[in-house]
Amino acid sequence: MRYLSRFALLAAATALTSPALAAPQSVPIPTLVKQVTIPHTVFKLKNGLTVIVAEDHKAPIAAVSVWYNVGSKDEPKGKTGFAHLFEHLMFNGTENLPGDFDSWLQKIGATDNNGSTWFDRTNYFETVPAGALDRAMFMESDRMGHLLGAVTEGVLDNQRGVVQNEKRQGDSRPGGLVQYEVYGTLFPDGHPYHHTTIGSMEDLDAASLADVSNGSATGTVPTTRCWSWPAT
Repeated sequence: MRYLSRFALLAAATALTSPALAAPQSVPIPTLVKQVTIPHTVFKLKNGLTVIVAEDHKAPIAAVSVWYNVGSKDEPKGKTGFAHLFEHLMFNGTENLPGDFDSWLQKIGATDNNGSTWFDRTNYFETVPAGALDRAMFMESDRMGHLLGAVTEGVLDNQRGVVQNEKRQGDSRPGGLVQYEVYGTLFPDGHPYHHTTIGSMEDLDAASLADVSNGSATGTVPTTRCWSWPAT
C-alpha cells in the first residue's frame, strides 16, 4: 500500500509539472553587438588626434583615457621592452610638471589613474572631478609633447629598475616563464609578437638616454593618439 501511495504522489506531481522549457536559440554575436549602443561623438583635431566623447550625467566626474598607437610590436631587435619602459618614463613628470606625475593628478582629485602597455598600444587613464577636466587634458597633452626634457639619467635608471623588478616578479610566479615559450613558438623570429612586452633584461640594461631621445629610431614614438572621455 505504501508503494502504491508513493506511485500515486509521483504521478500527481508529474501531471502538475509544466512542460520543460525549450532550449534558447543561439544568437549570432554580430547581432548581439548591434544591440549595444553607446551614444558618442567622434572627431579629429588638426594635429591628428582622434577624440571620442561619450556623455554620461550620472555623476559629476569625467574619465579620461589616452591611447597611443604604439606597443611592443613596434620595437626593433635589441630594443625589446622599450615601449613599456617609455610608459613608465611618462609617469615621472614633464618639463612643466616635474616629479611624480601621479602627484599632480592627485592634487586635482584624480582617482583610478594608471597606464598599461601591450603589443599594439599604450594607454593612460584617470578619473577626475568634472571641474578638473581641462586641467587633466592639459596634463595629458603636456606629457605627450614635453616629456623628453624631464628625462634624466637618474630618472631612466630608476624606471629601468622598476620595469626589471616587474619582470622578475612575473618570471618568478608559477608558470611565469611559459609566456616566452608560447610567443616564441607561435610567432617566428622577426614577427612583431615573437617577443613579450616586458622585454629582455639585456635589452633593458642597454637602454640609454640617446634611445629615449631618439625614440623614432626604435619605433617607440607614438604617431597616432586617441583621446576619449565621458563628459558630465
